[in-house]
Amino acid sequence: WALHLKNVTVSLSGQYECSFATYPYGTKAAKIQLIVKAEEEQHYVKEVRLNQTLEIPCLEDVTSEDLSNYPFKWLVGENGRREELVSKEPSCPAVYRNGSVQYGPRVRLGLNNTLKIFPTKITDDGRVFSCHVVYHPQRVLKSSTTVRVFGK
Repeated sequence: WALHLKNVTVSLSGQYECSFATYPYGTKAAKIQLIVKAEEEQHYVKEVRLNQTLEIPCLEDVTSEDLSNYPFKWLVGENGRREELVSKEPSCPAVYRNGSVQYGPRVRLGLNNTLKIFPTKITDDGRVFSCHVVYHPQRVLKSSTTVRVFGK
């Protein structure tokens, strides 16, 4: 006996009970509490000096061993528009999207899937860099970091 739920939303959270009659033992029942959590996105602000190396961790609370088992990508956004910078599949080399004149040559992946940008420019100020880790076909862990660039 199985209950299959499609298009799961937070509203489906609650207690579910399965009961059926058996002969000669009577009714059998089992209960399960289902908790559906909304996806969370962590937000950070990172300050960096002009012409320095900017390093942004993908997910603050997850170790590199955890991340190496899942595909992920780094994006940069401004005014509702997002552009992919780099993506990586498990056990494969990173794929850099060098279509961006602004970021292509300045972006690299560091240890623990940290995004490294060198050198930082004044145009990086206010940009939002986000990391998306696909840990399940329909589940994505996200973190976003707004960058503040300061002159010397």
